[in-house]
Amino acid sequence: MKLRPIGHEDRLSIIDHLDELRSRVLVVGAALLVAFILCFWQNHALLNVLNRALPTAAKHGLGNQGRVNNEVRNVFKSMSTDMSQLSHYLSESKGVPAGAAVATENMAHHLTIAGKRIPEVLNQQEKPIVIGVGEGFVVTMLVAAYFAVLLTLPVLLWQVYSFIIPALSKDERRVATPTVLAAPLLFLTGAVFTYFAVLPPAVHFLQGYNSSEFQVVVGAQSYYKFEIMLMMGIGLAFQVPLLALGLQRVGAISASTLTLNWRYATVIIAVIVAALPGVDPVTMAMETLPLVALYILSIVLLKWVELRDRRRARAAAANAAKATDAAGD
Repeated sequence: MKLRPIGHEDRLSIIDHLDELRSRVLVVGAALLVAFILCFWQNHALLNVLNRALPTAAKHGLGNQGRVNNEVRNVFKSMSTDMSQLSHYLSESKGVPAGAAVATENMAHHLTIAGKRIPEVLNQQEKPIVIGVGEGFVVTMLVAAYFAVLLTLPVLLWQVYSFIIPALSKDERRVATPTVLAAPLLFLTGAVFTYFAVLPPAVHFLQGYNSSEFQVVVGAQSYYKFEIMLMMGIGLAFQVPLLALGLQRVGAISASTLTLNWRYATVIIAVIVAALPGVDPVTMAMETLPLVALYILSIVLLKWVELRDRRRARAAAANAAKATDAAGD
């Protein structure tokens, strides 16, 4: 497998194009395999990252309730035994026996343990459950695969860009190169924004809604799928400025087009939000705000590009006029 540089003027046969495509697919496949092995090796860290959006037992959730009950039951059982011993000593003697002091000390010790252990258990992070013998392994593989795709995205975009760049002119390359570099950054920004700003309130609202009426148990596969699909969906939605810039470059839209058609854009944003995971008001509101902000950013970006193009056109016209005058002289 050898990737050779191809110029804009080169003429390749169909076999040459297919051979280059095969080579680039193999590069992406190898990068995906390496990323998957790395993610599977660090699957505990990745799962812990995804679990952070779940509330702790102290705030909500019944996943640790049985454990809390056991801790409380054991502590009070020990305290009951100590109190029985203390009662026995006091009933056997008119004075205060030495055993009473020991029993009292034990009671104080168990109360100290209770004061430390119960808050620790209550503040432990909730964890989703798996059902079946192999579901834990399957879910881990899926999470590793999702993160591997995320890590391989820059390589994939670069290989696609390298494959099509020979067909682009010099002016088209000036537009395509920043786009390829900005696309992974925008996607990553959308995923990070979702993880920190959208997921915590969404998960807390959805899991806490009517929790007093339900036995709340979170399934691992559905929970991780909800998180990853939401991060990927909003990450793709963050490509709106690049899409707007591309349409502006081919003459399909302009800044004034976006400004005049903001009502239609609002409907499109509502459709996009409805297609994303999470239909509750909290999740939809947190998804709508960045999309509206991106739409406004797209208008500002296109206005800046149009202003820059007009300045360049005026400068080119001025230079051409100077050249004509110099030639006339």
